Amino acid sequence: MTKQYLITGGAGFIGSNYVHRLLSRGHEAKVTIYDNFTRAGAPRNLDWLKQKFGEKAFDVVVGDVRDADSIAEAAKSADVIVHLAGQVAVTTSVINPRNDFEANALGTFNVLEGARLSNRNPTFIYASTNKVYGGMEDVELKEEATRWIYKDLVNGCPETQPLDFHSPYGCSKGAGDQYVRDYARIYDLPTVVFRQSAIYGPRQFGIEDQGWMAWFMIAAIMGRNITINGDGKQLRDMLYVDDLTNAYDLAVQNIDKVKGQVFNLGGGSENTISVWTEFHPKLEKLLGDAIEFARADWRPGDQRVFYADISKAEKELGWKPKVNVEEGVEKLFEWVKENKELF
Repeated sequence: MTKQYLITGGAGFIGSNYVHRLLSRGHEAKVTIYDNFTRAGAPRNLDWLKQKFGEKAFDVVVGDVRDADSIAEAAKSADVIVHLAGQVAVTTSVINPRNDFEANALGTFNVLEGARLSNRNPTFIYASTNKVYGGMEDVELKEEATRWIYKDLVNGCPETQPLDFHSPYGCSKGAGDQYVRDYARIYDLPTVVFRQSAIYGPRQFGIEDQGWMAWFMIAAIMGRNITINGDGKQLRDMLYVDDLTNAYDLAVQNIDKVKGQVFNLGGGSENTISVWTEFHPKLEKLLGDAIEFARADWRPGDQRVFYADISKAEKELGWKPKVNVEEGVEKLFEWVKENKELF
């Protein structure tokens, strides 16, 4: 039976990868991309999908999740809604908190209401963020030569870590996170919240304050200036985009089992890398040249450490990352190098 998918932010990095996956299955999925196309990479990603599958293989709605009527209309026939649209950067949220609130908190509310009012009870997947845990100041850290680590959270941050929304971005995404969770309780909407770590992979047009690995790669290959905020030892768990979309599929397939639940999705403790002291040598080796860079102060809301405890997703969904960080870094580098004309 063909499922009707609505992908908000469907022309973005994660969205276009997931749309590609769905369309590759043939008639299993009918896809509508809902996007406002304000990010530079979105038109390029749409062109790529059209080249791969043809213009008639999917529907496109040029719309904004801040427009309640528009998103409600788009949601009317959806069996599955994957909500990826929104403002994506901490630093941008600090500069313009109202826009961040409207795009993320209000936008998510509007998509939820569209789902509820459709009377189709669609499966609803929400891309949340590890930023809902804030700075985790109560968790003791340990400094090593090239990285910061959690002293006691050996497997990483669990879903039971207290929420502590930090930065306007953390607040707006966190508000959406809790609304999505509560719509399962109050309205019996089959929702799943994925608190995502650092996602990376092809079709990622990284910018300085979001998509850091892609940004550094693009800057190094294109000869652009690179600035490192903080000490460069900030530790992240990296999740390759194909592994992320595997989890989306598993949530749709197992929605009766996992509806109303929250999951951390990241590379976990086995796929961590520090943003410069460990990544920098790998990037120089791939590039075959030294990389010059400048330093700057810490950014507000920047976590010294985040890696997720992903054991709940493994237990409940049968999911775990398949692409390790070494392999993923090489895959992303090759994609950027082969697509320099896009940057």
